Amino acid sequence: MDDSPALRFRAIFLSDVHLGTPGCQAAHLLDFLRHTESTYLYLVGDIVDGWQLRRRWYWHQDHNDVVQKVLRKARKGTRVTYIAGNHDEALRHFLGVAFGGIEIRDEAEHRTADGRRLLVTHGDLFDAVVQRARWLAIAGDHAYTAVLKLNQWLNHLTARLGLRYWSLSQYLKHKVKNAVSYMTDFEEALAQEARRRGFDGVVCGHIHKAEIRDIGGVLYCNDGDWVESLTALVELESGELRLVDWRAIEAVKGRAVRPAVPEEERAHAPAAGD
Repeated sequence: MDDSPALRFRAIFLSDVHLGTPGCQAAHLLDFLRHTESTYLYLVGDIVDGWQLRRRWYWHQDHNDVVQKVLRKARKGTRVTYIAGNHDEALRHFLGVAFGGIEIRDEAEHRTADGRRLLVTHGDLFDAVVQRARWLAIAGDHAYTAVLKLNQWLNHLTARLGLRYWSLSQYLKHKVKNAVSYMTDFEEALAQEARRRGFDGVVCGHIHKAEIRDIGGVLYCNDGDWVESLTALVELESGELRLVDWRAIEAVKGRAVRPAVPEEERAHAPAAGD
């Protein structure tokens, strides 16, 4: 495949890839990496799923190809920062260390081209379930894995029937009141922390829900995941932030990048205090 990038961004933010799991959409991510280029690349946690690998080893060639592609980008000058998450928390023993030109961090600050300061963090440190009831988070991970397997079976069936992709796990998360409440609390906690520390916004992952919105004057950006939604957050050379839906772009290859959010939700929001 031609590796020449077709899409150029100032910065790309990716999270929740979960390499090492059958549900990982590594082939799609590899396609994204081959067709994009950026000055900055932030891997915002849960890139490698250590929890799953400890239970059962799974490592497809596509997973290795993704790692090699990221290393190649770092060698060619892309500034790659790896923010540790809860599923790859073992990396927190190596904070500040650089492997193959990739710096390991617990969090980072990104300054956009238009001067806004963004806190970049996976988000698990603001998740009460992960921090206070680790056993519940692990049990939830088992349940999520089971739902993903069921989701794969359902979509094999819908594909044979000529129907479009549909995510059972996303449907359940968005319909269950407790899940919606949990996500809202998570988003507000991150926005509050960014505000307390004087940031204009925050970029995170963790809850697998891509979104850009203003929360009390703070720009909240979640880049989604590469298990279900195949989304990334990107910064244009102007400093504008957008969500990219790679599944939609793959369906219309050759057309320009379109935000995965309505026009009015595009994230060129003013900095806090403007």
